[in-house]
Amino acid sequence: MMACIASDPAPGTGHAAVPLRDDLVLFYEQHYRDLVRLAAVLLDDVGTCEEVVQDAFVRVWERPPHLRSPDRLPAYLRSAVLNGARSRLRRRRVQQHHLRVVRRRDAAPPAEDAAMAADPDAAVLRALRALPARQREVLALRYYLDLPEAEIATTLGISAGSVKTHAHRGLQALGAALEDAR
Repeated sequence: MMACIASDPAPGTGHAAVPLRDDLVLFYEQHYRDLVRLAAVLLDDVGTCEEVVQDAFVRVWERPPHLRSPDRLPAYLRSAVLNGARSRLRRRRVQQHHLRVVRRRDAAPPAEDAAMAADPDAAVLRALRALPARQREVLALRYYLDLPEAEIATTLGISAGSVKTHAHRGLQALGAALEDAR
């Protein structure tokens, strides 16, 4: 998929193989939306999802990761998007914790809460976001990006058997959560 050129390592990078910039641009054009969809499973703000994906591409552009094979770039970028989304979620949790401490208990809930509660797609996303992280990530990669088990395993750095286990448990928990929501 991606062609590599052998060159002297770029100053400060220590990488001997640098992906051709044209191939990275082509990969961006072909997979940007799928990666934003992946981030959207974990995050609820499209702008933040786009930032996470763009950050992953910028890191590769500025300082290519050491890849034994250029075929590993898709898995690297998916992992970078997942890690970026996790990082944003951690920051958001800290911010929300601090806001809760400051916010009064008698304050009215945000107006969009009622609108989101009536949307069936929002219910699925809420249930998906409530799953444990690994189950959520496996289901997102499998059903949002239609990746095979082997690619999911490579992306997450787990075995194919673990992918099957997390997918099975995640689907069971998702089904139960959606059944309870009815």
